[in-house]
Amino acid sequence: MSEYLIKGLHCSNCSSDLERKLNAAHSGGDISIDYDHQLLRIGEALPDLSAIQKVLEFEKITLVDVPETIENQKKAAHTHHHGMEALVQKETTKKIAIVFYLNLIFSVLEFFFGFMFNSLAIISDAVHDLGDAMSVGAAGYFQKLSSKEANDQYSFGHQRFSLLGAIVTAVVLLGGSLIVIFHSIPRVLSPQPVNYQGMFWLAVFAIAANGFSAWLMSRGGSHNESLINLHMMEDVLGWVGVLIVSILLHFTDWYFLDPLLSIGVALFILIKTWPLFKETVQIFLEATPKSVSKSAIEAALLDYDEITNCSHLHIWSIDGHEHALTVTLSTSESDSVTLETLKASVRKDFIQHNITHSTIEFVYDPASLLKKN
Repeated sequence: MSEYLIKGLHCSNCSSDLERKLNAAHSGGDISIDYDHQLLRIGEALPDLSAIQKVLEFEKITLVDVPETIENQKKAAHTHHHGMEALVQKETTKKIAIVFYLNLIFSVLEFFFGFMFNSLAIISDAVHDLGDAMSVGAAGYFQKLSSKEANDQYSFGHQRFSLLGAIVTAVVLLGGSLIVIFHSIPRVLSPQPVNYQGMFWLAVFAIAANGFSAWLMSRGGSHNESLINLHMMEDVLGWVGVLIVSILLHFTDWYFLDPLLSIGVALFILIKTWPLFKETVQIFLEATPKSVSKSAIEAALLDYDEITNCSHLHIWSIDGHEHALTVTLSTSESDSVTLETLKASVRKDFIQHNITHSTIEFVYDPASLLKKN
């Protein structure tokens, strides 16, 4: 049996369809695809893979026949392969649901105790946590949608719904922080007494609850999970501040520390959220991924002797992890076999940049009129 690593499969339905087409092209009928590990298995050694490569070329699937790469793929399967993605998505959705209910219940408690203790810091955090609960709920809904496979309407899949959830979460964080700053400034100028003993015990409980939520979300890798984790981490930090302030107020009457703390936490949120928000919006607007250099890819393409120029080079990210590319290449080469070999080689180069879906068009230019000077 021969094994080959393949790149470009985005759903199990696509895998089954590709397996059927490959077996139709190869009369032996002993070709299978291990979608969990992104492996193509051929039951018997074939002296000629041209028929299989033709199908893969048409489906824009890249074949990588490096044994070490296959072994590395197997070892890293729990974090990198697509077949397990559905299980990861389910686990993520479950974690988000737990965080949602914790935030919702705790925000109600905060409102009650905030008014009871006359603490603007707690009331402000209650508003913030209620916003957290709403945005986390939306994020969970979008995260669940993102696990759906590709269909006629969403041909690339639904991964970008996770990005949409991240944008909603970031907007709530940014907006909530600005509101907290707006309401806290007057209280700094005219401080009011607060129940510091109640603040102390509520802070202890809040640190434990939000710390647990942050720990749950820290094991995720999507932009959505990163922003929710930031929610929880800033909540923990905020409540550590409340704990410290409550201890200080036990020995002093510096009640201005309560609203001052609210401003400090809000500024921290703004500083931390803005870069993530900006990056997520850039992905959503199909900007070239930060990890990919368009000029470097263009230079690499022009290093091929058969390629004289390139145009309409567009690179964008599907979900922040996997990228797509389209390009038009001019060439004086007319042999179709040579061009197919060239295209396969170029696609293997793209894999190094996590570009798993590429469309390459050739323009025949025998007189080299399009050659780049």
